[in-house]
Amino acid sequence: MSNIKNDLFLRALKGGIVDRPPVWMMRQAGRFLPEFMAIRDKYDFFTRCQTPELASEITVQPIRRFGMDAAILFSDILVIPQAMNIPFEMKEGLGPYLPNPIRSQKDVDETIVPNIDETLGYVMDAIKLTKEMLNNEIPLIGFAGSPWTILCYCVQGQGSKTFDKAKEFCFTQPIAAHTLLQKITDTTIAYLKEKVKAGVDVVQIFDSWGGMLSPTDYQEFSWKYIKQIIDALKDDAPVIAFAKGCWYALEDMSNSNVSALGVDWTITPQIARKLTGNKVTLQGNLDPTRLLSPPKEIKKLVTKMIDDFGKDKYIVNLGHGILPNIPLDNAKAFIDAVKEY
Repeated sequence: MSNIKNDLFLRALKGGIVDRPPVWMMRQAGRFLPEFMAIRDKYDFFTRCQTPELASEITVQPIRRFGMDAAILFSDILVIPQAMNIPFEMKEGLGPYLPNPIRSQKDVDETIVPNIDETLGYVMDAIKLTKEMLNNEIPLIGFAGSPWTILCYCVQGQGSKTFDKAKEFCFTQPIAAHTLLQKITDTTIAYLKEKVKAGVDVVQIFDSWGGMLSPTDYQEFSWKYIKQIIDALKDDAPVIAFAKGCWYALEDMSNSNVSALGVDWTITPQIARKLTGNKVTLQGNLDPTRLLSPPKEIKKLVTKMIDDFGKDKYIVNLGHGILPNIPLDNAKAFIDAVKEY
């Protein structure tokens, strides 16, 4: 690991003493950058994911422009269900779309735990290419969706404010739901292990829709599967878990083999530290919409956020992905505020 020139991010994940915390932004490789839009106008979404030259170029674009302390591979959480025989498409103006959502045990039986090389080899190629382009300057993060979040899309068939059909499936057909969750988990573990072999330094699990579940249901349908992934990966690479809307689970999550926990903007740094007993590194948690504030204001907010979390065992980030309409100067103010801390 120490061959990486700027290893601040890795040191923060290990809980080491640092001069300033590291910084990166969820969804930094993407839609707010004009150089990304130029590629987006030429190639459709999954072509970008599946073409290593495009994925690696998109991954390093924000690094060239802003100099974050970590890169995150451009990809999508839905490459996993695609590999499992669940044919997601990206629809203009709608987002992820599945023509025949999973609604029965029979549908679940038709999904597979795939051979990762055969189905997702393109991701490994993108990692190798990205590592060459990064030239050991900074670490590379690989990611996957949580099994619950993937199930949400597979059963709902598209994005949703409530994921009511996904929840109904879990509550009315729990055996089918748990079978699907386990298949997604097994695929994700194999996938992330291959990613680490291909060269990612850290993995992050995005539980974007964890907050749809009550604390009790969260344990049953989400956390126990995330925990399997963390336990399977813990000796391979540091694991960050980010469960949006799930501050109620932070205490439980901190009592695991996780290296860091992402927190969203609905909790104060002080309460997040208290719930996690300062056991793990925390990552977050500026409201992404706050990047619409003037740059001067952004710098103040970031400085206060670092003071509140404490500079050690902390990674500066947003509380969710960066929005497409953020001015470049504002994104720069966010990164610069951390570097000037």
